Amino acid sequence: MTPRYRGGAMVIDCARCELRDLGCGDCVVPVVLTFGRRPFELGEGELRALDALAEVGMVPPLRLALPEARAS
Repeated sequence: MTPRYRGGAMVIDCARCELRDLGCGDCVVPVVLTFGRRPFELGEGELRALDALAEVGMVPPLRLALPEARAS
């Protein structure tokens, strides 16, 4: 799994996540943000902060799993 990045930010698109509806209960995205089904971006600082919080058990880790890009 390789997350998409745009301008140094990770693009979170829950609609494309392969763990959608399976891993949502143990993902930091619903904990941190209230959102619909639209993609959003997390910057490098935000990703580091979420990783640090997850490491000490304060929030669940990011569980984003995007499908691999397929060659045509």
